[in-house]
Amino acid sequence: MTKEMVKKSKSIAKKYGYTNVEFRLGDIENLPIENDSVDIIISNCVINLAPDKNKVFSEAHRVLRNGGRMYVSDIVLLKELNKKQKNDKELLSGCVAGALLKQDYIDRIKKTGFKVKILSEDKKISKTQYNGIALESVKIEATK
Repeated sequence: MTKEMVKKSKSIAKKYGYTNVEFRLGDIENLPIENDSVDIIISNCVINLAPDKNKVFSEAHRVLRNGGRMYVSDIVLLKELNKKQKNDKELLSGCVAGALLKQDYIDRIKKTGFKVKILSEDKKISKTQYNGIALESVKIEATK
């Protein structure tokens, strides 16, 4: 997302001898990657920060090879947020204010053409990190 992030990632890969990774500066809604060229996408609480989640899922589907997989860990809502919560800067940076309702999130992934498998659901996170807001952390495997 930033030049600094790419530079740091390359430095870490070099330090540990990782040769099977590549880092590119880009935007999650407009990936600088060729069609059908990626085996696996990993996303950890990033999609909720994107304004156009449909575009994110569409781009992931576009760049994955047939049989490719996307692994996503994200916050999903179990109940709509109120207006104050939707405008809360801490909740925005905490991947909550931009979150979708759980079923809507899953349906959008499926609508893009993925087969969806829920790997785990953490409902305790609501009480441990988010003061009881009706949400959970979900981990998903989406296969093209």
